Amino acid sequence: MQKPVKIYTLSTCVHCKAAKKLLNACAVAYEFIDVDLLAGEAQRTVLEDVKKFNPECSFPTIIIGDKVIVGFMENEIRSALRL
Repeated sequence: MQKPVKIYTLSTCVHCKAAKKLLNACAVAYEFIDVDLLAGEAQRTVLEDVKKFNPECSFPTIIIGDKVIVGFMENEIRSALRL
């Protein structure tokens, strides 16, 4: 069974796009939030969530099961997904 995957991204971020592309290429189901496309309270709430996993609040922030990966770290992502 696949671990749940959630990714916090920015719509204009090259590294975020690369992470999504990798997940898509590996046929991994994932939930994503483009934080920069949110507004007001919704954006503030999501940023607080991101800070719980990544106090630097940088992107992409990827959660695979209970593992947090900050940035596009292909080998770490593949390892966490067991690909």
